[in-house]
Amino acid sequence: MNQTKNDLIGACGIYCGLCTKYQSRAKSRCIGCKVGEQHSWCSIWNCCVKRHGLETCNECSEIFNCAIFLRRKVAEWIPAADNLLQIKEVGLENWLKEQKERQALVEELLQNYNEGRSMSFYCKACTRMPVNLINDAMEEAKKKIMSEKIDNFDIKSRAKILKSIIKDMAIKSSINMN
Repeated sequence: MNQTKNDLIGACGIYCGLCTKYQSRAKSRCIGCKVGEQHSWCSIWNCCVKRHGLETCNECSEIFNCAIFLRRKVAEWIPAADNLLQIKEVGLENWLKEQKERQALVEELLQNYNEGRSMSFYCKACTRMPVNLINDAMEEAKKKIMSEKIDNFDIKSRAKILKSIIKDMAIKSSINMN
């Protein structure tokens, strides 16, 4: 599949590479809002793209009053509207660079610290937390794993340690992870 740099900007404002539907290995995996024809399940995509012919919800005058947007709790789960505004502020190239860095982090977390139940948590952390905090959390987790002599194959213990560190850092930084 030949994607362009803009293909992973979702209609809702999320960077698709940070979404659990994109990171999933299930048959229902989403390959991004702008690729393929698999979007019938997504009420936001159906409203924004199919019904109104927009690229993102940010183009809609009803974004902050949209029942679909609010019902799906997009604003609570991810700062979707903030992402769309940030693109305007920092420019698409800078925003995409940071999102790709975040995507690489979530993929590393999923590969090395996912016991099968942490995908949503890691996607949320990589969406909400500054990149440097995620890197700091991984470094702290590696040190703790080494000091406690936890085997590399004990993914459950590794995940527990990392998630605890991420939660603590989020609390200290006033980042809502709920």
